[in-house]
Amino acid sequence: MSDKSDRFVLLTASATCALITLDTNVVAVALPSIARDFHAGFADVEWVVSAYMVAFAACLLPAGALADRVGRRKMLIAGLAAFFLASLGCGLAPSALALNLARAAKGVGAAMLLTSALAIIANTFHEGAARARAWAVWGTCMGVSTTIAPLVGGVITQWAGWRWIFLMNLPICTLLAFCAWRGVRESRNREAGPLDLAGSALFAAALALGIWALIDAQADGWANWRTEARLAACAALFAIFVRVQRARDHAMIDLALFRQPRFVAAVLAMFGYAACAQVMMTFLPLYLQNAFGMPAVRAGIGMLPFAIAMVIGPHIGAALGRRVPGMTLLSLGLAAIGAGNLLTAWFAGMSSYGLTALGMIVTGLGAGVLNGDTQKAIMACVPTNRTGMASGISTTTRFTAIVASVGVLGAVLASRTHAALEIHAGSLDDPRSMLDAVFLSRLLSGDLAHAGAGGEAVLSIARASFASGFSAALAVAGGFALCVSVAVRLLAGRAPVEGRAQPAGKAHSVLAE
Repeated sequence: MSDKSDRFVLLTASATCALITLDTNVVAVALPSIARDFHAGFADVEWVVSAYMVAFAACLLPAGALADRVGRRKMLIAGLAAFFLASLGCGLAPSALALNLARAAKGVGAAMLLTSALAIIANTFHEGAARARAWAVWGTCMGVSTTIAPLVGGVITQWAGWRWIFLMNLPICTLLAFCAWRGVRESRNREAGPLDLAGSALFAAALALGIWALIDAQADGWANWRTEARLAACAALFAIFVRVQRARDHAMIDLALFRQPRFVAAVLAMFGYAACAQVMMTFLPLYLQNAFGMPAVRAGIGMLPFAIAMVIGPHIGAALGRRVPGMTLLSLGLAAIGAGNLLTAWFAGMSSYGLTALGMIVTGLGAGVLNGDTQKAIMACVPTNRTGMASGISTTTRFTAIVASVGVLGAVLASRTHAALEIHAGSLDDPRSMLDAVFLSRLLSGDLAHAGAGGEAVLSIARASFASGFSAALAVAGGFALCVSVAVRLLAGRAPVEGRAQPAGKAHSVLAE
């Protein structure tokens, strides 16, 4: 292919990935509006995010393996068709249940899109300099889409209605499908064996059960038999999945990769980055709208410090990368995310947006450093004919971390908010009205308009209690990010010296580039 054709392929694949990022992040600003329209509680709002993420994460590895076999271009076009239809279903949904089902279908289409687009980039650009430039362009597209997502979501939600954040995907999908059909060359792994259907089903079921347990544990309780049964079934299915993968010649996941400290460190860094930084795209809009009473547009603008910092972060990472080893850079990025989350947690209870924004900026800078480097590190550890598998592992790690974090941090948010309400409600004439389960659920979902009556005093207490819960959730995320930073640094001490030749059949490391 010519350089011009390569650039067209890169832009098409990068724009497809940016569409997924935009769609993933734009919905968060609309959650309170969705809750008000459907009179939905916190669990329903969580499922708007989680139904999409569970289906997305569960299908990433099968989609990556399928793209390697049937063709990445075919998978990209099929994914765009599925995403188009699911977006239409979301935009026309008559109820919260219908919306969540359409969101799950959309997650399947997104998995097909993302794995095939990443595999197309990795398969098109093999050499060090060209590969580095390609991933830089990809990272820029992802950063720009992340930056504009909150503002786009706020503007559309407030001025056109939340349904249009889904319907706007229809013309975009049509244009991208035309570009893929005209400009992308077909590629596949001709040495791939039969599709690992058993492994795909086991992994999807195990992941779905685990996430289901995390989300519903808030209502059922961690000691409830339903939660314990789901977690036990998840562990059992995952153990069977590992045994199946070990026994297959053409497994969906090459488990030998996890014997490489560098690969484990990259996957762990991706998990920490997504669980502690990317998940903020879900919780920050709720915080800004609940704690400060911001409308959707202002909440979108209020998230810009975090999003813009994510765009600046890669440039800082590139400058640092010329002075420090790649694994050290990953560890430093995680440390910045941890420090930023702890700062945000500290300032969140002070009801000062300016101070909270400082913590958001630090978190965003760390996230920007990690966004491209973690992806490159994982993709560099596999042969080029298995780039679909690598993109599946990478994106599965990313979105599994987000949806797991939504479940865990959501539980922390709900628990601490409820505790704060109990403390403050004693000053009211009728404290039971604030401790009602419906009130708490509506407060957490951002639907203060239907949370109940009570005047300015109740509203002030509700906002302060939510800020307390958000602060606790951020503190947990910050502590976890710092722990992952230390773990990555320790693994780096066990990894081969960067730049040393890798084992035969493995792609060279791009961490040293």
